[in-house]
Amino acid sequence: MSLLKNVGTIGGLTMVSRLFGFVRDMLVARVLGATAMGDAWQLAFMLPNIFRRLFAEGAFASAFVPLFNRRMKEDGDTSEAREFAENVLAVLLPILIVFGGIALIVMPWVVAYFAPEGLAEDGDSLAIATMMARITFPYLLFMSLATLFAAVLNSLSRFAAAAAAPILLNICLIMALVYGVTLDGGVDARREAAFWMAIALSLSGLLQLVWLMIWMRRAGFRIGLIAPRITGGVKELGILVVPAIFGAGVYQISRFIDMFFLSTLPVGSYTYLAMADRWNQLPLGIIGIALGTAILPALSRYIGRGEGEEAQRLQSNAVELAMLLTVPAAVALFVTGSAFTRVFFAAGEFTVEDAMITGTVVSGLVIGLPAYVLVKVLTPNFFARKDTRTPVYTAAASLAVTIALNVVLVPQIGVLGLAVAGSVGAWCNVALLYFLLARRDLFRLPPRIAGRLARITIAALVMGVALWLLMPLVDPWFTGNVAQKAGGIAAIVSAGLAVFAICALALRVVDKSTIQRLMRRQG
Repeated sequence: MSLLKNVGTIGGLTMVSRLFGFVRDMLVARVLGATAMGDAWQLAFMLPNIFRRLFAEGAFASAFVPLFNRRMKEDGDTSEAREFAENVLAVLLPILIVFGGIALIVMPWVVAYFAPEGLAEDGDSLAIATMMARITFPYLLFMSLATLFAAVLNSLSRFAAAAAAPILLNICLIMALVYGVTLDGGVDARREAAFWMAIALSLSGLLQLVWLMIWMRRAGFRIGLIAPRITGGVKELGILVVPAIFGAGVYQISRFIDMFFLSTLPVGSYTYLAMADRWNQLPLGIIGIALGTAILPALSRYIGRGEGEEAQRLQSNAVELAMLLTVPAAVALFVTGSAFTRVFFAAGEFTVEDAMITGTVVSGLVIGLPAYVLVKVLTPNFFARKDTRTPVYTAAASLAVTIALNVVLVPQIGVLGLAVAGSVGAWCNVALLYFLLARRDLFRLPPRIAGRLARITIAALVMGVALWLLMPLVDPWFTGNVAQKAGGIAAIVSAGLAVFAICALALRVVDKSTIQRLMRRQG
């Protein structure tokens, strides 16, 4: 299947999931708002997700997929790969159970440390936040196991089921929030809604695990529970996964650092950052995660067969496609972020002032949007070669830059400083990754692609200027009635698309040869 088709499959289903997530966040804004309970929910939601991303998604999949693919026989024999997956599951499960038990014991101290000032001073709200964090933590166990099944499906080039699984998360949370909307409002209503959201989160993890297990079996692959033992394959995975965990850990450490700085800011800051990140995650998830997931198995196969030129071609195509899709999105959101946050979030407990603050944070986050996607596109080149250490070093260097900027910016501009610092750190990570790939002669951007990226940037900047000129004219519409809001969003979206399309055609950003290269079948 071609890169474009794989990315389309993963990205399309991820887009559905992110749209459900967008509806979820609209309801969160209305039901909880930028209040102490809103921040308590964001904290309870972040904690298991940080550890899930640390132990599971990136670190585990990047180490597991190449080893699993190596055990897949060309004649279709999966016995060796199945044995490897069963041994990994047998060791992973008790580790997760022990870690989860420890986390539940220490949760009161963790929540108290990271709670924002207003929440930490309210004993009842802090106790509820702790209870919510404990309820949500089984989500880590379920999703870590689900990641194993998703990695197997992706290795079998069955991308759809894993990409669709997060939809179940958002459906569960939306159901809890719809119940919250029916409540009368006030502190007690917010607390009850947040409690049911915590239950819904853990339930969604169990449903996603069952969903992926069903699809794995439909693909003809079954994994049984066996007694844990440290086999050669498990040792090899451990050798690869430990540095990958440190690499993912660098990013997750940055999330903990964000939480530390958020705890020094007024109540509402957790919510502002979470709501702004939804706009950043929409293109990041659709494009970045889709590209990274799609190219890792193909890169592993090309490199395993010694087909360096094909690996270079695939990497170049992925970079080009990433920039074509993210640079215009980043420029548009930078200019118009406050319009979208006012139209979609300002209601109920979430005021127009809250939406304006969130809009400024969106602008800070999307500065780094292309960089976040490029990191996901470039790191598979290392993972496919079983090099999980180099991304650790580059991520650590970018983290140092981010922390230094946080220290300077957060006291000056608050939560916006966190967004800007993270964006600058992401660009530092990209620069280091590309420098090391080029230095090792593993990947260099062809001049033809570099020129195309320059033209993409020019077209996006022209679009940004047009949107900047348009915004004052339609600004009153974003706080008007439903028809005015819809008209305002339609005006900036249509204007942005039209200007970028005209510039892209004039600059020959996309032509027939580009489409043919992206449609070319992967190995």
